[in-house]
Amino acid sequence: MASVWFEGLDDLNGLAVDLGRAGPVTAVKVQRAVDAGSARIQGLGQGFAPVDTGNLRSSITRTVGVLAAEVGPTANYGLYVEVGTSRMAPSAYMGPAFDQVAPDFYAAVAQAADPLGGG
Repeated sequence: MASVWFEGLDDLNGLAVDLGRAGPVTAVKVQRAVDAGSARIQGLGQGFAPVDTGNLRSSITRTVGVLAAEVGPTANYGLYVEVGTSRMAPSAYMGPAFDQVAPDFYAAVAQAADPLGGG
């Protein structure tokens, strides 16, 4: 059984629990939504990332697993750029990318999990 958890997002967490009981057709549809959503987050994150040398932007990658994806920078300073430090203001890029994609992603997953029309 697959498990999905979205830290701090109660609606998606409830949906993730429901998906644990989903059938294979629903799982395929959700996997497509995960793949498409994570690709959009990666692209937007790269577009929103501040550019000095281009290293941060090019380090934003994604790894897609079974009903899961991880998207973010591999540059060791990526988190500091996102949240800031005591000497530097934040310049968020991944958070805004996620925020922009989340509503469409949630709708796609909810539609896939709908027993009457989605899966």
